[in-house]
Amino acid sequence: MGIGSRSDKGSGNLPGPTPLAGQVRRIAMGERRRVGRVAVPMLALLPVAAIVVFFYIGATLWTAGISLTDSRLLPTGKFIGLTQYQRLFATPVWQTSLVNLVILAVLVIGGCLVLGTLLAIALDRAVRFENSFRTIFLYPYALSFVVTGLVWQWLMNPGLGLQATAQQLGWTWFVFDWPQHRETAIYAVVLAGLWQGAGFVMVLMLAGLRGIDQDIWRATRIEGIPVTRTYWSIVLPQLSPTIATALILLAMGVIRTYDLVVAMTNGGPGTSTSVPAKFIIDNLFGRQNLGLATAGATVMLVTVLAVVVPIAYAQNIRAARRRNAL
Repeated sequence: MGIGSRSDKGSGNLPGPTPLAGQVRRIAMGERRRVGRVAVPMLALLPVAAIVVFFYIGATLWTAGISLTDSRLLPTGKFIGLTQYQRLFATPVWQTSLVNLVILAVLVIGGCLVLGTLLAIALDRAVRFENSFRTIFLYPYALSFVVTGLVWQWLMNPGLGLQATAQQLGWTWFVFDWPQHRETAIYAVVLAGLWQGAGFVMVLMLAGLRGIDQDIWRATRIEGIPVTRTYWSIVLPQLSPTIATALILLAMGVIRTYDLVVAMTNGGPGTSTSVPAKFIIDNLFGRQNLGLATAGATVMLVTVLAVVVPIAYAQNIRAARRRNAL
């Protein structure tokens, strides 16, 4: 009895858990849960990251390495430095392809941005049958470039297309055979690109316009500011992220242009509508010149980076300044 009494008494004097110890345990458990929530998704994404590193980055480095060798049908290890790049820029077809790429970039990108923005502004003014117009304008973008090229090839065929139809109706002066002439063939490709890409820009810009605060429109109406001035000075500057996104996507699409040209003109007449992507494919599979083709592919990669990186960097800087201003 005495011993039991002393034991009970001693256990009653032991200190219980303090509130601070419980708080520390809760913090530690919360930290473990947080680490688990971060670690599990990272482990799930690890195979995808490995695939990206191996296939994308690895293939890019392999391509750049092959461009420094004298490879023809199969890769070789004979290092020749920048000789393939010297051959590349001395090739007349590559020079023509670069000129055509500049023409496509300026006219298609600029035209799609302007035309798509105007269409978006027109639909943003609460016009009737907006859904129908939006579907009609966006429908060309749902088509593949091959279908687009074949459609415009038929439309510009002097014996079957719009020219033949117009002349049968008595308009003998009407001529619409651009792909048949070296001087105008590239502009036929531009027209087809505008037809397909303008609707995509329209959708992006319309989504941005619908996100503009209505209080801005009320304030401009009260102040008597014209609608055109409101769009130009207030609305469009707020849509700079949307414009940058459209610019990047259009630029990447123009640089990769291949199937539209192949379906519409196949690079002709002659090489007047040749583009870098077609030059690369022709040398890779048609002429078995692996070194020259990989040199062209590396130049195109650098071109894409030169376009995308400055735009993305400028957008990040602008976003950081906006956050700091808030």
